[in-house]
Amino acid sequence: MVAEYYPRRADPALGVWAHRQALAARDAGADVEVVVLHRPVPSKAALRQRDVRALVAPLRQPLRTTLDGIRVTYAPFVAPPRPRSYPQWGAYAAPSLALALRTLKPFDLVHAHYAAPAGDAVRRLGLPVPTVVSVHGGDVLGVATRWRGGRAVVERSLRAAKLVLANSEGIADRCRALGAQAVRVVHLGTDVPERTTTGTDIVTVGNLIARKRHADVIRALPPGARYVVIGDGPERPALERLAAGKDVVFRGALPPGQALAEARRGGVFVLPSVDEAFGVAYIEAMAAGLPAIGTRGEYGPEEIARCGGGMTLTTPEALGATLRHVIERRAELGAAARANVEAHFTWARTGAGTVAAYEDALR
Repeated sequence: MVAEYYPRRADPALGVWAHRQALAARDAGADVEVVVLHRPVPSKAALRQRDVRALVAPLRQPLRTTLDGIRVTYAPFVAPPRPRSYPQWGAYAAPSLALALRTLKPFDLVHAHYAAPAGDAVRRLGLPVPTVVSVHGGDVLGVATRWRGGRAVVERSLRAAKLVLANSEGIADRCRALGAQAVRVVHLGTDVPERTTTGTDIVTVGNLIARKRHADVIRALPPGARYVVIGDGPERPALERLAAGKDVVFRGALPPGQALAEARRGGVFVLPSVDEAFGVAYIEAMAAGLPAIGTRGEYGPEEIARCGGGMTLTTPEALGATLRHVIERRAELGAAARANVEAHFTWARTGAGTVAAYEDALR
């Protein structure tokens, strides 16, 4: 498995879903090793804050480690700044990836997360084994549409793959339009806790960025409702000003386990974001019996609603009315949400679907 987004020592939440899929595939019978495309450059936040520990953390990442029994190799590469060159990062990463692959035991198949840069880096190596590419949205909704030269990179990656895995039917259609020859949907999953929530708060988990539309939720809050926001980002100061005088609590960025536990103590999960190809945060909350609210027309919420109950689709204009409706029917919709997850979105189903895709690609 080759991934750019994968947990690091300094950021254990980064790409944790990719690690969970690796674990699920292993538990379903695959022998999995992981190579992470690691660009050892500090984040913009670390540069702004002049945080010495954060500045040097990427350089201190061990190049080999074991996470939950899976061997992980970090392949450092150097590339120009992201705003200028992101679609071409696969070209910069390919030599380091080639060196890392030589250290692994013989492998039958490569599974790349995202068409670019991971899928593009794998394609450039011309490996004599089949390639599976998982598309999560940022590649076909972002790189292919908003970056100069990005569409060509994504198209080449998808065409070279023996099999493309999409996280929703809508994203699968996008992949076919960009040249993918064989596409199937494999959903990411979540753990299902033993207990369901008894909470009443409205809760959101997500980076505080414009496309997540936290501001819409704050404006639409029904009287007497409490809104718990888990996450951090550049929108936080503006959101705190907008929330003045309302019962809004900003928890900040929390470790993955703590963020999940906090969210599952709520009563209703809301994330009216755009460019949402799937959205693991929805199903993580729904597993604990929280009904979810997403934006109509977005691939992820539409996919979850298509599979079963517990997801209510809305528009920015109707968000306030939707919140009131879901709060009133919280118990009924929460039970439907949990049943939907149990039927369609467990890690066991993810693992079985992933290994079945591997087997088909090897035929």
